[in-house]
Order: sequence, then structure tokens, then C-alpha cells
Amino acid sequence: MAGSKVKQDMAPSGGYAPFDYKRNLPKRGLSGYSMFGIGIGLMVFGYWRLFKWNRERRRLQIEELEARIALLPLLQAEHDRRVLRMLRENLEEEEILMKDVPGWKVGESVFHTDRWVTPLSEELYNLKPREELLRKRFGFLWYV
Repeated sequence: MAGSKVKQDMAPSGGYAPFDYKRNLPKRGLSGYSMFGIGIGLMVFGYWRLFKWNRERRRLQIEELEARIALLPLLQAEHDRRVLRMLRENLEEEEILMKDVPGWKVGESVFHTDRWVTPLSEELYNLKPREELLRKRFGFLWYV
């Protein structure tokens, strides 16, 4: 063992080359100022579109309201015709039912006034099946 000679690993003559240890990342993407400017620009564009859409929606809402106002007399007339037809049917049925009662006046008002009094739903539907009264009073509710 004494005869083997160990060669020690040494630095090269003149030393190693300089070692670059500083952080050197490549520049990627936009700068902070440009991203801030793009964000502000997008917000301004979004608010502009929002205000534009709100104006259009308001215009459409006014148009729909005017259409409803224009149709209201027609719908009211249809409702009045339906009420008068039901009242006439009720009077005809009352005449048939009460023909044997002496002194009964068909269609005599229970109110002591000459003004028109809108009939209650019970008055309109008292001679019809109960389901029609419930449908009129509560609407179309099958889920209850």
C-alpha cells in the first residue's frame, strides 16, 4: 500500500471561471403600468356597455308599458263582457229555480244604491261548480 500514490484532485491552474450566482430572469409579459392601464380601459368599456344596455332596456320597458296601456281598455271590455254574461246566466238560472216562490223578484239588487257595484266572485260563481270558484279565486294551482 505504501507503493500506491494517490493523486489529489486540485483546482486548475489559474482557478475556476467566475460563477454567475445573481438572479437573471428573462422579462416576461407586460409591465405593471400597462396591465393597470388595460384594466382601467376594460372597466371603462364595460361601464359604457352597461350604460348603453340600461338605456336600451329602459326604452324597451317604456314601449312595453305603452303597449299595456293601449291594450288595457280592450282587456277591461272583455272582462266586463264576461262578467255581464255570467250575471245574465245567473239571472236565468235564478228565474228557473225561484219560479214557484211567490213575490220573488228576479235580479233584485241586495244593495240599496243605483250605482254599479262590482259583483263578488261568490256572487258570480254561486251557481257553478266549486272548482270554478276556487280556480277564479286562487288561480291555476295544481301543485297545492
